[in-house]
Amino acid sequence: QVQPVESGGGLVQPGGSLRLSCTASGRTFSTYAMGWFRQAPGKEREFVGAITWSGGSTAYADPLKGRFAISRDVAKNTVYLRMNSLKPEDTAVYYCAADQRPYGSIWSNVGDVRSYTYWGQGTQVTVSS
Repeated sequence: QVQPVESGGGLVQPGGSLRLSCTASGRTFSTYAMGWFRQAPGKEREFVGAITWSGGSTAYADPLKGRFAISRDVAKNTVYLRMNSLKPEDTAVYYCAADQRPYGSIWSNVGDVRSYTYWGQGTQVTVSS
């Protein structure tokens, strides 16, 4: 199993920035990629972005490209989500998840929650003045 744990959420003013962290423990060597999702009250969970563990390839939800950036530190088993120019509509619980597909697989359906096996508990991000 893999246990992702998110941190770094909080209250930020519109236009501000925030960096979330997700540290994975357990069988991290079997992890193909890590994804970030978010869920606002009354809405479905939506894809934010993802990064492959080995090569560091990234994918983002189109509306968030340019404002959000994902990176990783393999030595620390940690992925980061840097969020800039935050807006009130970015308010949500942000989740980190582990994609356990076999190495050598085609990296597809990266925005589908069903591609991810292990999920963290989430961290709240509130954008408000």
